[in-house]
Amino acid sequence: MARQDAGWRSELERWLEPFLARLSHPAQRATCPLYVAGLIGPGERKSVQPMAQRLGLTSHDGLHHFVSAGAWDAAPLEAELLARADALVGGPHAYLVIDDTALPKKGTASVGVAPQYASVLGKNANCQTLVSLTLARGEVPVPVALRLFLPESWTGDSARLDKAGVPAEHRAVRSKPEIALAELDRIVASGMHFSCVLADAGYGLSALFRQGLSERGLAWAVGIPRHPEGLPGRRGSDLPGGGAWPPASAPRA
Repeated sequence: MARQDAGWRSELERWLEPFLARLSHPAQRATCPLYVAGLIGPGERKSVQPMAQRLGLTSHDGLHHFVSAGAWDAAPLEAELLARADALVGGPHAYLVIDDTALPKKGTASVGVAPQYASVLGKNANCQTLVSLTLARGEVPVPVALRLFLPESWTGDSARLDKAGVPAEHRAVRSKPEIALAELDRIVASGMHFSCVLADAGYGLSALFRQGLSERGLAWAVGIPRHPEGLPGRRGSDLPGGGAWPPASAPRA
């Protein structure tokens, strides 16, 4: 068992090498493989104390400092992720899938946690909700973006935002479709290769989201509710394709 554990840990560190090279601090480069191994390794509890015990560390201080202190510049890591994902599955037969994911929570202090729809549970629950973008080809999906959504119970409570340490630039009210389009712009700017954007009705019901995809010249297929939302100030007959969404030129869900 110890030999098997050493084997996958060694393989993980080899896979992480290009990402570790993007980290500026030696302590971060040393701790990152341990933290990732704790997350994907055996064991139900993924907080730093039980992970440190399973990893055989004498203290959890290093893992705690890794995730809670120090200045992080995520841009180099995100750029490496996009490049690696594109090399693995990008191309004319790849799709970019936009969806939600949720992290059920019991407390109220985690940033963004609130009673809201939890996709992983199929019902409303106390959770964090994140907008996810995944590059997929065939049966191989590679997550390329994950952004936390802040509900109004957070964006409207400056004291709560201050206590949680939410940076000023992330406090603005943004809908999940707006977050998705911003991440889509970042991914397109990276040069990632895909043929079509896919999303379910949770995003497809937003007229501004559908319009945003078309304005970017992207092929798309989204779930559409029976009575789709129209653009503000426009009649259905004014919409491209005579009011039928998606437009006739776009692939239909």
